[in-house]
Amino acid sequence: MSITFNRDNLKGFIVKKDWDKIVPELKKAHQALEKKKGLFKKSLGWLHLPSQIPDSFLEELQKLAREIQDHSEALLTIGIGGSYLGIRAAMDFLTDDHKLPVYYTGHHLSSDDLYRVLENLKEKRVTVTVISKSGTTTEPVLAFRVVKQFLKERYSQQQLKGRIICITDQKRGALRQIAEKEGYRTFPIPDDVGGRFSVLTSAGLVPLAIAGVDIQGFIEGARKAESEYTVMDVDQNSAYQYAASRYLLYKKKKGIEVLSIFYPNLFYLGEWWKQLFAESEGKDGQGVFPSSLVFTTDLHSLGQFLQQGTRNIFETFLLIDKLQRPITIPRQEEDFDGFNCVADKDLDFVNKKAYEATAMAHFEGGVPNMTIQLCQADALHLGHLFYFFEKAVAVSGCLLGINPFDQPGVEAYKKKMLRLLGKS
Repeated sequence: MSITFNRDNLKGFIVKKDWDKIVPELKKAHQALEKKKGLFKKSLGWLHLPSQIPDSFLEELQKLAREIQDHSEALLTIGIGGSYLGIRAAMDFLTDDHKLPVYYTGHHLSSDDLYRVLENLKEKRVTVTVISKSGTTTEPVLAFRVVKQFLKERYSQQQLKGRIICITDQKRGALRQIAEKEGYRTFPIPDDVGGRFSVLTSAGLVPLAIAGVDIQGFIEGARKAESEYTVMDVDQNSAYQYAASRYLLYKKKKGIEVLSIFYPNLFYLGEWWKQLFAESEGKDGQGVFPSSLVFTTDLHSLGQFLQQGTRNIFETFLLIDKLQRPITIPRQEEDFDGFNCVADKDLDFVNKKAYEATAMAHFEGGVPNMTIQLCQADALHLGHLFYFFEKAVAVSGCLLGINPFDQPGVEAYKKKMLRLLGKS
C-alpha cells in the first residue's frame, strides 16, 4: 500500500540536469528535518508522530467513542484552520465511516450559520469537542461561548462534564483553565505540533473516533507513510519527488499550483491542503500559491483559463483507483445521445477518461502536471495521504529557505482586529 506518483507530464518543463542539481538540496532538507536542525527544531513533533502513538491510546479513544455514541445523536466540533479542516476533510473523504453526524462551527463569524447549526441540534442529544491550543482564538472562543449557553439550557452542570471535551494545550491557556474549572474531559495537543499538522494528534483523532472513523487504520496508513518517506532516496521517495517538482516549477516562473480533484467528496481535502501549503510557504515574498478545483464541474468554467490563460500555472491531479459505490451506465435501445459507447461500463470509467483527456490537453496547452493516485478511499489511505503532504510541504519549505512551521502573517490581521474590538 502506497501512493503512486506520476510526473510524466513534467517532461520538457523539468529536465535531467534540474533533477541532478536538486538532489543535494533535498539531502540538506532531509538532514535538517531528521536531525532537527535550524530555527524550526521545536516544531517537528509531527515528523515521527504516527510511530509514537501507542495502540493503547487508540483503544482508549475507541472505548470513549462507544460511550458517547450510546448517549449522543450528533457531534458538534468547534475549531478553525487545522482544528477544523482535517476533521472535515476526513469525514467527507470517508463517506461510509460515520456513526454520528458531525456539525461544525467556530471556523467563521457568521451568526446566521451558527444559528442554523444550533437549530439543527436543538432536538438532538449532542456532544461537543472544542479544539484550540491557546483557547483565545476569536472564532472558536466566541462560538464556544454561544454553544455553552445553548447546552446549559438543556443539561445540568454534571451532565455537561460528559458532553464537553476540550482538546488544548497540555498545561496552559484559557481553554485549559476553563476545562479544569468546569471539570470537562481534556486531551492534549503536543507543544511541538502546529495546528495545520495536527490532524494525526488528539485534535483530529478524538472527534474522528467519536464520529466512527477507523482511527486504527488511519494511523496505520500514516505509520506506513512515515516509514516510506523517511528514506533519503529520491527515486523511492515520492513525497520528495513532489516537493522537488513543485520547487523546480516555481523557479521556472510557475507560481500557482492547482490541486485538481475528480471527486466532490474530496473538496475539503483540497481546503486542508490549501491551508497546509499556503501557511507553510507564503513568506518572505516567496511561495507557490495553492488553489484547488473539483473536476469535471470546474472544467466547464475555470477549465478555459487552465487551457488557454496565463502560463504561470502547474497542476497536481488527485485520483482514486477504486471507488466504493460503482454505478453502471444503462444501455438504451434508441441511442439518441450517442453514449451507448460506454453502456454497461462504470461511471468512474468515464471519470478516469476525463482525467486522462484533461491531463493530456493541459500538458499540450502549456500546463505541466503530475498525478497522485490512491488505491482506494479508506482510512488507511487517507492517513497515508495526510502524512505525504505534511512531509512534502516541510521539504518544500526547506528548499525555499524559509521556516515552514510558523505563520507570522496570520497574526497581522488578528492584532488589528483585537485592537478594533477593544481587547487587550
